[in-house]
Amino acid sequence: MTHYQKLLKISTTGKSFYNITAKIEATVAESGVETGLCTLFLRHTSASLVIQENADPDVLVDLANFMAKLVPESGKYIHDAEGPDDMPAHIRTALTHTSEHIPINRGHLVLGTWQGIYIWEHRQHSHLRELVVHISG
Repeated sequence: MTHYQKLLKISTTGKSFYNITAKIEATVAESGVETGLCTLFLRHTSASLVIQENADPDVLVDLANFMAKLVPESGKYIHDAEGPDDMPAHIRTALTHTSEHIPINRGHLVLGTWQGIYIWEHRQHSHLRELVVHISG
């Protein structure tokens, strides 16, 4: 079995979705693995990974609006050392994922036609996010 691992550093510019599908596909190609599994792990507690609609950007807007209502930044949280968006970001990450697993077939991710991989930044300000990509096959 082959293992390939790479650390990607992704800059975010604040609360939004960042499509990283092409970066992950490029890493799969670099690995040379034809059949296997791609594991993604985001090394943070205030951003998350989601596999979501990649065709209609309104889906991402609706998701962000829903999450803002579910976990408001105006809540009264004890943990606010890094600002009013800090604890809500932790809660949003706890409700989503920091890892994903995607099969690889014929050297490509086996994603559905309308699926893309996103880092969902939950903080207002820019961050440098670290994503571990582990490919086995």
